[in-house]
Amino acid sequence: MLQVSIIGASGYTGGELLRLLQHHPQVEVMAATSRQHAGLEIRKVHPNLQDLELSFQNIAPEEIDADLVFTATPHGASMDIVPLLVEQGMKVVDLSGDYRFNDIATYEKWYDLKHKHPLDAVYGLPEMYRDAIKSAQLVANPGCFPTGAILAALPLVNEELVDTLIFDSKTGISGAGIKPTPATHYPNCGDNVVAYNVTTHRHMPEIQEKLNEYSQVKVGFTPHLVPVIRGILTTLHTYPHEVVTPEEIQMLYQKFYQDEPFVRVLDSGEIPSLSSVRGSNYCHIGSFQTDDNGRLVVVSAIDNMVKGAAGVAVQNMNLMCGFPETMSLEFMGLHP
Repeated sequence: MLQVSIIGASGYTGGELLRLLQHHPQVEVMAATSRQHAGLEIRKVHPNLQDLELSFQNIAPEEIDADLVFTATPHGASMDIVPLLVEQGMKVVDLSGDYRFNDIATYEKWYDLKHKHPLDAVYGLPEMYRDAIKSAQLVANPGCFPTGAILAALPLVNEELVDTLIFDSKTGISGAGIKPTPATHYPNCGDNVVAYNVTTHRHMPEIQEKLNEYSQVKVGFTPHLVPVIRGILTTLHTYPHEVVTPEEIQMLYQKFYQDEPFVRVLDSGEIPSLSSVRGSNYCHIGSFQTDDNGRLVVVSAIDNMVKGAAGVAVQNMNLMCGFPETMSLEFMGLHP
């Protein structure tokens, strides 16, 4: 039985990790940490987890004893925690942005932080790095927006069909985290759509760095906050170098993702919806439509809390520990 701990378990991502791991047949959750809620039963913070007989603990990282640790901690905090765990020989899946970049200078520029403890990590998108994840000690979970964007674009970039990609993403409120802010206050976000960090979102260079490992592309990315709880719907606009039909693009995606357990390629013209992936670890990709100017539109949908965070973290854990990749993750979305 794999002994697992979660550092920072009181947030939305920590709650989702606990939900997904609760019935994993090969995992025992040894500790779920929270300084704020130390001693409090987990169900008092995550009321959906009524059958989980576990309380939050306030444990220093160097006192953690586990085979694998999820660090669901803020950017800048993980870099102080992860090295201590790695030095003790534990496997780590870090859900912050601290270890996602190959280029530390890019991280420091976009996160406005000095990286105090750089380490070698494998980027935790199985559709790109499955084999490397299997042998990794440290996996850097992808950002939620990059997951939807990269999966929407990867077959095109792999074939070098495009050189410019414009991503327009709509995200649910849960992406902002469990702590309320003026931006997520209901009167400000309800019945509203708000564009933010229009050209400066820190997930843009993450998308570009990973796609550039296939071919050199220019990336534009703008997120929008929409009044839903979960999900990211990403619309990709691009102009292929050659004339393509929707059927050809759909076949390209089908072939590229044919062996991927959590990517579903829809029929040409069929548009993914957030409700179809809600609560699941699946990414739906569709549209594949073109216009008279040669513009190609591809749409992806993921649950930002699952395939965009906790779900792919469990998927990575399964790969790192030799379990079936889909274990405890094979449930469908909650549509409608």
